[in-house]
Amino acid sequence: MLKVEFSQASDPGLLRDHNEDSLGCVLPQTPDEARLRGWLFALADGVGGQQRGEVASSMAVESVLHGFRGAARGDALSAVLPRLIQDANAKIFEAGMATDISGSAMATTLVVCALRYDRAVVAHVGDSRCYLIRKRQAVALTRDHTVSNEQLRLGLISSKEAARSETSHVLSRAIGSNMFLQVDTSEHPVFAGDMLLLCSDGLHHSVAPTDIAAIVGTGSDLDGAARRLVSLAKERDGSDNISLQLIQVRSVERVGMYRGRQYKIH
Repeated sequence: MLKVEFSQASDPGLLRDHNEDSLGCVLPQTPDEARLRGWLFALADGVGGQQRGEVASSMAVESVLHGFRGAARGDALSAVLPRLIQDANAKIFEAGMATDISGSAMATTLVVCALRYDRAVVAHVGDSRCYLIRKRQAVALTRDHTVSNEQLRLGLISSKEAARSETSHVLSRAIGSNMFLQVDTSEHPVFAGDMLLLCSDGLHHSVAPTDIAAIVGTGSDLDGAARRLVSLAKERDGSDNISLQLIQVRSVERVGMYRGRQYKIH
């Protein structure tokens, strides 16, 4: 059976007097729930400069967690997660419209990761990231939805120009900004020993993937690794809120598909 351990941390950083990040999780209470529903982890970063960013991030996380608990057991996670994010977007957009006629009064990033059997499904909007850490290498499973990254994807600027661009922190997509939303979703096989890291830009803008992999190491001390990542982010920058969820895959349950039905692989 799939077994995971996790640690999470959130820090306001050195310059801000409040924390606009939110995070949460849904953990199965029985082996049956683990197989039919799985684990869910969610992290959101309220958009700076918008009104009530911390409210938007909290609403996004709570909406996704609530929806996941109520989702039909056994449904494909690759279909469930984007639907839950769309629902969260509608709630935050409507709340923003009630505050500001432009509908832009509340916005947040959101990255979610659900694990079941031997798969991880990641869905996100904005520039909060999910990394897969395997064999001491950290690889981003998400693509930042920023103006400069969209220009890079289209070949309009180089990677060096994108890194230096003034629009590297300007989101091209965010939860609550528009009524209609495109959610990026991907599915990945996981193996015992793998780790997944969800984090806000307060971490990944100052801590490189090589540093993340080195600090996380073998995952023997998740709480210690989470604290060290936050400390390094504050040491190098600390101008933004810093939040992360570190998930260690301890064991997996291999499954296959036959005529649309899953079966266990021994």
